[in-house]
Amino acid sequence: MMNEKQGFLPSERRAITLLASIYATRMLGLFMVLPVFMVHGEALSAATPELLGLAIGIYGLSQAFLQVPFGMLSDRFGRKPLIVVGLLIFLTGSLVAAMSETVYGVILGRFLQGAGAIASVLMATLSDLTREEQRTKAMATVGMTIGLSFAVALVIGPLVTAAAGLAGVFWLTAGLAIIALLLVARLPVAVVQKRHLDTTLVAGSVGQVMSNPQLMRLNFGIFALHLMMTALFVAAPKALVNQFDFDPQYHGYFYLAVIFLAFIFMIPLIIIGEKNRQLARVFRLAVLMLTLSLLLEIWATANFVLFTVLLFFFFVAFNYLEATLPSLVSKVASAGLRGTAMGLYSSAQFFGAFLGGSLGGLVYAQGGLSWVYGICAVVGGIWCLVNLRMPEPPYTTSLVLSLRAFDSSQAGRISAELSSISGVRDVTLVLEEHLAYLKVDRKQLNQDTLFNHPLAVDSDA
Repeated sequence: MMNEKQGFLPSERRAITLLASIYATRMLGLFMVLPVFMVHGEALSAATPELLGLAIGIYGLSQAFLQVPFGMLSDRFGRKPLIVVGLLIFLTGSLVAAMSETVYGVILGRFLQGAGAIASVLMATLSDLTREEQRTKAMATVGMTIGLSFAVALVIGPLVTAAAGLAGVFWLTAGLAIIALLLVARLPVAVVQKRHLDTTLVAGSVGQVMSNPQLMRLNFGIFALHLMMTALFVAAPKALVNQFDFDPQYHGYFYLAVIFLAFIFMIPLIIIGEKNRQLARVFRLAVLMLTLSLLLEIWATANFVLFTVLLFFFFVAFNYLEATLPSLVSKVASAGLRGTAMGLYSSAQFFGAFLGGSLGGLVYAQGGLSWVYGICAVVGGIWCLVNLRMPEPPYTTSLVLSLRAFDSSQAGRISAELSSISGVRDVTLVLEEHLAYLKVDRKQLNQDTLFNHPLAVDSDA
């Protein structure tokens, strides 16, 4: 039968709030440096454009390599101990960067910040502390918090730097890490740690994800998107200061206006894509908009209005793609593979950020701002070509059906029965947990038949 419980339990709401807050404090610390470092980092000893770009992106390298080991270690030693260890490493990195007078010290600090790679552990904790039927909503809540943190960081970073200097950004980041540690102390300890397939990367499933051309196309997309975004923040702050003589203390207000308007104008794209089932077409349009805005920035070197308008279009497309890409991964990944697909997707994202900062600094040193815009436009052009054969994604959502106990001899029959129900597109059974991971088209789903299956207990909508 269908689970009639609506909304989060008080304990779930508390866990989600704490985990989202921990996520937010960490992301704020990582991203506040983006809009200010290329301008204010020049005062650091031994600073060069190449090294400043490396400092911006280096967190992505350690993050990409260590998020999976952190998740695996948390399965063995517990979630809270690994979250604490990760935050202590992040705090150490923030302190190293705050006290550094050389660019090499900041590079080390940023590397350590990324090495506190607790994203996978936080998502695993979320699965431990929420019911199956509420987990999708819980993940969406945390996801929205991450997106908001990025936007807030771009606004706060310049304001903090204007008041307390570049070191002040890292000191504030250290303070946020301490707040996060205090929040961890309030997290309940799960009695049973679960390897929920929607939040956990399973090593044995990596090959299935890697062999899926649609998922690899999306992985390239998030790699390209964060490469371009990080490289842009090598160029944009320098353009505001050097080309338009824009006082750095007002950069935060500039980004606030641009990003706020971009969020508003992003909404119609989401509505058109989802409601009219035109996701692939709108997605390709957004990538083209992103690419053209960067390409045209090459000719906006002396026109502040044009520079701002193009930056606005960049963020409209960026915000749409940032929100849509993980949704597409969820739609495309087979039932029970979402955790693995999202783990590889996140690694591609962090590698993109690393390469964007490193490549952006190198290209800026060799050819200036126009070259940075140009290399970003080339990456965007490749992404446009990759998307030419992008099919319309399946309009499905993940659903987890809790089942009464069954054995392996019944699995084939149960899978066939569930697959035959109208609207059910994919089924993965987990014998040990008595769960069925489903991909369903809600417009066609016969809910009565599904939830009245003899073994059905409840669902994750």
